Amino acid sequence: MSLEKAKEALRNGKMILLYDADDREGETDLVIPALSTTPADVARMRCDGGGLICVAVHGDAADKLGLPFMSELLKSVSLNGHRSLRSMVEKKGDIPYDSRSSFSLWVNHRDTFTGITDNDRAFTIKKVAEAVEKVMNGEELDFGREFRSPGHVALLRAASGLLDERRGQTELSIKLALMAGIPPSMVVCEMLDSCTGKALSKEDARKYAIRHQMPFIEGKDIL
Repeated sequence: MSLEKAKEALRNGKMILLYDADDREGETDLVIPALSTTPADVARMRCDGGGLICVAVHGDAADKLGLPFMSELLKSVSLNGHRSLRSMVEKKGDIPYDSRSSFSLWVNHRDTFTGITDNDRAFTIKKVAEAVEKVMNGEELDFGREFRSPGHVALLRAASGLLDERRGQTELSIKLALMAGIPPSMVVCEMLDSCTGKALSKEDARKYAIRHQMPFIEGKDIL
């Protein structure tokens, strides 16, 4: 499938498959615009993907919404009395395929109940997307008035320099959103293999894409 077909699918609010790289995680993620995500999409991700369902957010939007990197938050807390956290905070070399993770906060929208159901997660995801769209358009927004943390939706901060700085699914999906001309908040979920206990192979991910008529692209296509 071509990059153009992937961008067209995203512009239409459809899901695609995105493989990062052979020399990185070697994983395929189900990817869909956060603004278009429905409860059925969440169900598909947890059933057919099986990995974490996360929302990748443009770095500028994360700054405007006050969303820190989790590693920086933990480091700050560890320096202010919680010494037990110091040995847990992510350090250089901890991750074999990257210099750091992109995790930020885990949130629920305040109008959800438990936050974990397909309906609740889809609602939280869409509201995060709306918040990102607003601040990227210059509006001011108090994120804490709408969301509480901890919650069941993991937020990911894209690196400020995007692919010049980091080439994870977070940055790849946000770059793809920008290329497609849609708001830069994307839902990503790794595809796992219940038989091998590993990530779903690239070949099996391609077969899934063909079977469900979904575009499959690789990070190198975006680069």
